[in-house]
Amino acid sequence: MAKYAKYIIEGGKRLSGDIDIHGAKNSVLPVLAASLLAGRCTLHNCPDLSDVAAACNILRHLGCTLERENDNISVSASDLTSCTIPESLMREMRSSVLFLGAVVARCGRAKVSMPGGCELGPRPIDLHLSSLEKLGVTIEEEYGYLNCIVRDRLRGATISLPFPSVGATENIMLAACTAEGETVIHNPAREPEIIDLVNFLQKAGAKINVGENGTIYIQGVKSLRPLEHTIIPDRIEAATYLCCAAITGGKVLLRGAAPGHLTAVFPVLDEAGCAIRAAGGTIELSAPERPRALRMVRTMPYPGFPTDAQSPMMALSCIADGTSLFVENIFENRYKHAGELARLGARINIEGRVAMVEGVKKLHGGGLVCTDLRGGAALCVAALAAQGLSEISQISHIERGYQDFDKNLRSLGAVIRKV
Repeated sequence: MAKYAKYIIEGGKRLSGDIDIHGAKNSVLPVLAASLLAGRCTLHNCPDLSDVAAACNILRHLGCTLERENDNISVSASDLTSCTIPESLMREMRSSVLFLGAVVARCGRAKVSMPGGCELGPRPIDLHLSSLEKLGVTIEEEYGYLNCIVRDRLRGATISLPFPSVGATENIMLAACTAEGETVIHNPAREPEIIDLVNFLQKAGAKINVGENGTIYIQGVKSLRPLEHTIIPDRIEAATYLCCAAITGGKVLLRGAAPGHLTAVFPVLDEAGCAIRAAGGTIELSAPERPRALRMVRTMPYPGFPTDAQSPMMALSCIADGTSLFVENIFENRYKHAGELARLGARINIEGRVAMVEGVKKLHGGGLVCTDLRGGAALCVAALAAQGLSEISQISHIERGYQDFDKNLRSLGAVIRKV
């Protein structure tokens, strides 16, 4: 995938039209890791993203054969040639740590470097490691690498997570599917992407069930079988395009979406004055000329408001009629985009995890630098409403999570190009 230097956006255009939502980035990545256990699988609705390409490169390095045709990826993991993932591949994305549980389960050992990706503050990789240790993995850190060895075999365990970490929950599931005995995960993450991974593993023959309170029960099996699976729609991509339409006073229809995964986002857009209609796999939004202020947007683990949608929603609030309040409870450094938004004339005051946004009547164009994936998308949201031209650089962050971002916006009437 080509990496372009910047987007140039001419703001002030009302967006209108319809677009298709791609498969979920945060779902396809753990499913690709899980393909190591299934031997062979075909995945449908896979987005064409740099993060997905990085995951495919890891699989190829391990000895897998991959074929991609449009949004379909076929993986053959019958014969692995390595259980080591080098630093160059691990640094490409944070989600690379998800391969740890799958490689250990498949090979009985793994050697991986510490992962890279967006710098959003401390992420609890210790939860991944301590959980795998409970399943029988011996882990030693040496020169930036994690050496993981199963001296006997993986055995089921009861694991209570102090925080419902998505990545830790996924790693535990991948390691536990073929472990001896039962594994019980208390306080797991409950995001739709977790359920998509559960569905994939169940199709592959894993004995895994989710209780009414969210607790995950896994009875280990000897091996998993080949399968086909369709990745769920990307709820964060959908939320971002809804914010793009809302900030421009526009109207948009999203096709191939999953409205049920956005139940925490809809009330916030409704509070901003948007009218939303959701039916089947479509979402329609009609926005007022100027959004209303948001009393409080508090990010929480699912089913709460998603941290990945906080940045685009903050951009929307920059021109709202009144003062909006945001409380970020997931990542410490999730407000990096605020300083860049201020370059467009936004008024944002940050105290720790709280951000107060005083809406202004208009934003003006400017030169912006992407700080991370969702923060970069937020800069584009704001630039769409700003008067004049905005130049947004380091857009490789954005292309980690949004396929054809500029093309989709142009189809809605935005004036945006890559240079």
